[in-house]
Amino acid sequence: MSTDTDLLMERRRARRQGLVWKIVAVVSVTALLAVASMGGSGNLDTMGGFGGLSSTETPDGPRIARVNIEGLILEDRWRDTLLTDLKEDEDVQAVIVYVNSPGGVVVGGEDLYRGLRAISDVKPVVTVLGSLAASAGYMTAIAGDRVFAREGTITGSIGVLFEATEITGLMDKLGVKSELVKSAPLKAQPNPIEAFSDAGRTAIKSVVMDMYDMFVDMVVDRRPLDRKQVQALADGRIFTGRQAVQNGLVDAIGGEDQAVAWLESKRDIAPDLPVIEAKPDYPRPDFIQRLLGAAGKALVSERLTLDGLLAVWHPGI
Repeated sequence: MSTDTDLLMERRRARRQGLVWKIVAVVSVTALLAVASMGGSGNLDTMGGFGGLSSTETPDGPRIARVNIEGLILEDRWRDTLLTDLKEDEDVQAVIVYVNSPGGVVVGGEDLYRGLRAISDVKPVVTVLGSLAASAGYMTAIAGDRVFAREGTITGSIGVLFEATEITGLMDKLGVKSELVKSAPLKAQPNPIEAFSDAGRTAIKSVVMDMYDMFVDMVVDRRPLDRKQVQALADGRIFTGRQAVQNGLVDAIGGEDQAVAWLESKRDIAPDLPVIEAKPDYPRPDFIQRLLGAAGKALVSERLTLDGLLAVWHPGI
């Protein structure tokens, strides 16, 4: 009888081990496929992908440069370098910026806005909005001299937020007590293991509102609206492309064809110039970086990794 029991337990143990190895194999194959899909471009996918030619492959001759801003907007020094290069490249006659983003961190949107405005000082910049151009995505869009959107584009969401998690209630239920020694009451406010004080909330609110005022200032400066009109629209709500045009947040309905036509008719850009996609010249990641990056994307929502002040639209999170 014991022999039968031992045999049954051995079979179960073998079955469990086989299941574990199957899971390992699936994860490994998935990671390798992700790495393979990243290979060849040599680019870290910080912005959700830039297609086209890197600075080392850029063709000679007059052209219009297209820059894609997709996915979450983060700080990106390689992207900032690209914008500087486009500004200084005499062969680049104009820049079309395609935006398809829910936003991201405030500093990332600010960097894009100021980088594109610097380009606009010497050559025209047009922005074209895709399915989504909200929060820092909209902040990026208004840097253009002309803003086009599709009728069904989701845009707007003008505002800033700061997210924090507090688990003091859960700790009480578990019987866990935390000890925190601070140099001042507002140090580390907020934090997960301490109740958010009224003074801490007021201090964080002042930071959020300061960045909100910066965002509103940008919209007032770039759109044909006065401050009171912008503040009425800057309550965090989203707009369709059609509504954004009606409210003065976007200039017209259209895509890249309309952007090129505007450049030709209003900025005297030659009609036969090719539109060449430009992308940051990211350093090539090694195998371990690719593997960890692929695993991270598979296991963690990119939006959950955002830190600091945010200008992002993320319903359902």
